[in-house]
Order: sequence, then C-alpha cells, then structure tokens
Amino acid sequence: MAYLPISQLLGTVAIGGCTAIVAFWLTSWREWRAETGRRALLKRDENATCFLFDDTTLLDSTPPAAALLASVPGGNDNDWARLRRALAPRFPSFPGAPDAVRAAGHLDIPTSTLAAHAHVTAEWHDGVIRVCLMDECADAPLSAVGRHHLQILESEVTTLQQAVQNTPYPVWQVSNAGTVTWANRAYRTLADRLGVDDHAQPDTITPLFDLPDQNADTSTCQRVSLTAGDQVHWFDVSSTRVDGGHMHYATDVNAVVNAEIAQRNFVQTLAKTFAQLSTGLAIFDRSRRLALFNPALTNLTGLSAEFLSARPDLLTMFDQMRELQMMPEPRNYATWREEISDVIAAASDGRYQETWSLPSGLTYRVTGRPHPDGAIAFLFEDISAEVASTRRYRAQLELGQSMMNHLDQAVAVFSPSGVLDFCNAPYRDLWATDPDSSFAEMTLTDCITLWRQKCGATPAWTRMQAYFSNPGATTDWRGEVRLASGDMLTCHVAPLSHGATMVAFRRTQAASIRDLEQIPG
Repeated sequence: MAYLPISQLLGTVAIGGCTAIVAFWLTSWREWRAETGRRALLKRDENATCFLFDDTTLLDSTPPAAALLASVPGGNDNDWARLRRALAPRFPSFPGAPDAVRAAGHLDIPTSTLAAHAHVTAEWHDGVIRVCLMDECADAPLSAVGRHHLQILESEVTTLQQAVQNTPYPVWQVSNAGTVTWANRAYRTLADRLGVDDHAQPDTITPLFDLPDQNADTSTCQRVSLTAGDQVHWFDVSSTRVDGGHMHYATDVNAVVNAEIAQRNFVQTLAKTFAQLSTGLAIFDRSRRLALFNPALTNLTGLSAEFLSARPDLLTMFDQMRELQMMPEPRNYATWREEISDVIAAASDGRYQETWSLPSGLTYRVTGRPHPDGAIAFLFEDISAEVASTRRYRAQLELGQSMMNHLDQAVAVFSPSGVLDFCNAPYRDLWATDPDSSFAEMTLTDCITLWRQKCGATPAWTRMQAYFSNPGATTDWRGEVRLASGDMLTCHVAPLSHGATMVAFRRTQAASIRDLEQIPG
C-alpha cells in the first residue's frame, strides 16, 4: 500500500473545504436573492392585497390577503382553489389553475359588478405568480378586503331579494305580536285577487291567513283555506321561527285538494257500486292478504264481516270456506294447499275460471284476475239459476228430440239461410243420411238433390223449389212424390217462426201420382 505525503493530504483537504464553503455561500445567496425578490413583489404596493404562489401553493401574502384567504374554509382544496372561491363572486373569470397565468404572463381580470374600479392582476415572475386585488376607490373608508366582502354581501342581498320577490308563492313575516311586517309580491297579488284592500294604509299589510300555531317554536306545516266569493283556495303553509317572529311560506295546493276530492268521490262511488254488486269480490294485495271485499262476498261465502275485516290471507280464507262447505271438497286434502297455490298462480295470469258445485246444491262461477302492483282479485258469482235454466232448456230439447223421433213422419227443419238445423230419426231412416256426422253444413239445395236421387221424376220438386224461392210465403205447401221402391210420399212444407221452414214426409198407399200442390198466388 502507498501512502500520500502529509503535505499533499493537507492540500487536498484544504481545497475540498474551500469548495464546500463557496457552494454553501452561493446557495444561501441564491435563496436570499429569491426571498428578497418575493418580498419585493409583495412590497411593490403595500396597500394592495397580494399573494405569491408557487404553482397552487401559497408562498407568502400581505396581511389583508391573509385575512381574505382565512375567510374561506379550506376543506380539501389547495390554496389556489381557495383563492378562486374567495374571488369568484366578483371575479368569475379568475382562472381555475395557474397554467393560464403561466401561459399568458400577465392577466388583468375585471369585476362582473357595476363597481368597475376593482380588478385583479395575475403576473408570472421567475417561477412564482403574483396575484393582487386592486380597488381604485381611494376615498372609500374601507380597505380593499372590506370592500370586497361588502360587494359580495350586497350581491347576495340583491339575489335573495329578487328570488323572494319573484317567487310565485306568497311569503310573509309575522312579528311576535301577530303583525305582518313584510310580504313579497305574490302575497300582495293574492290580497288583490281576494279583494283585500290595504291601499288606505300603505304602511300596514293585511293578514290573509288565520294560522292557529303562529307562536310555535318549531317549524310547522298546516293546510288552510281562503274564501273569495264562492271559490275556496287551499294552501299548505310552512312556518319557521326567526328572530322577532315567524316566516311563513304558502304553496298553492288547489290541484292537490281537487284531486283528493275527486279520488275520494271516486272511491265512494266504487264502494257504492261494489256494495250493490251481486257478485262477491275479494281483492288480495301482493302479500296475498285480503285488501278489499264487498257485502255480496259475505252473503255468498258465509264468511263473517269480522273475519274478513281482519284481513286474512288467501289460504286462511279458503280454509274457512272449506269448513263452511262453501267450496268443493278436495279429493286429497294433503295436496289441497298445493292445488290452491296453483289456483293463485293461475289467477295471477288471469287463467283461473272454474265452476264450483257445492254440497248445498248451489253453483258458483269463480274467476281469478290479476290486478296492478301484484294484486289478484277473485269474483264469486252465483249461477245456480242460470245452471238450472240451462238444465231445464237442455231437458226440454232432449224431450222434444225424443218426441220428434217417435213420430211416424220424417221431419227436417231449415234455418232462414237454408241450412239444415234439425231432423228426426224417421228422416234419417227414410233418406239413409246422418247430417250430424258430416263436417260441412247440409243446405236445402243439398237435401233436394238427395231427395230427387231417391225418387222418380215429378214436377213436385220444381214447385217445391219455387215455394222456397218465395221468402214471403205464409201458407203451407203439399205434394206427392214416389220413391224408387214404389212407395208414395206426401210432402208437407210449412213456415215456422223466426223465418225457419219445416219439411215433413209421410208414406201413403196411393197407387198413382197425384199432385195435390197448392202454390200460393
């Protein structure tokens, strides 16, 4: 290892120390110069409100500027954003970021108010930005900051005054003594519309609303009415406690009140209609609890009004109806509740309609229909009389059919349009046909063609067609035809009610063809 001489080592240490001292002095001198420059920027005008920014960070400010910035809550905003919030009410064009000042070098920002003597300057100097609030009103007793706050307050007062005066709702203030001390334009317009004359005493404001809770310490809201002639005006009045009295705000709710009255009348009309219906109605909400029923439901199901008023669910109601034997007894009670769930699902889709034959002999038609908001409605209709009438009518038809089948005549009945509606068993045997087994309808023309095929040629068929072609015929027609077997048939055509026509055939023992036709007119 080689060692340096002591003299050379001491020389190296001395040179390094001198270099460090010079570097430290240069750095300190530059910081002092920058600080001196920033101080000089602030002291350029001692009466101005000035700020120094390094980008968005505040470096220094004059005492008035510090007071102005301290009046703005900080929150999460940086110093530049806080300054913009402080200046924005009078200087809305103040830039939102320092980049605009850095790019322009100098900005002169005018005020948006009528006080054109105020402006803000923003200048770029050696990496820092100098912002100054200038107010050239020299004879004003307030400082620039004070005038700035005053201008903001005056602007806010003007805005509030315009907002309150131009609102379409009456606003007024009442003192603790109950005197109306202030009212907006809508309040006075309402007084004129109601015919309240307070022009005789311009300094007083006539109270319009009778509010019973004017001395309440908490905020209240109450609905009151004003009468003008035969018209009633409704308002919702909100009241708030303020220094020296109460502030009241009235909202016109005529449309709301009229809608509520119309809804109430509509509900009453529906209630009366439901009460007079002979069909039982039960409406269940989305949770399947009874929400509405009419008196007919109690009469048809035997359920008491007290039970229905307790709002039972659908399964409980059907359980009770089963105990009262007001619904068909299920074959398997274990699966009955599952079937009820299927009934509910079908009613929700509007697919449920069944006929219940009860042990008492009554017959109900039960229909399920969906309702808005997930509700379902069940309609119970007593169709016992209808079913009995249908059964009697069917029995009469069967009796008539049986009677016609035992006649010795072959009978066929045609509708007004010429379609075969009915024929008895002798007719089927005589002409070897069964119209009921045919897919297509059999007409009068088809039948005459069949008759001619099974009979010999005779003028009777032509005359029969001539009779049918006369829709106004009111008399009977009679004639004779011969079957291919040689038997004679007596034909009898007679008009029936509702435009129908009957054709009857009876076998005779005549030996020759004799035309006994009687053709009307």
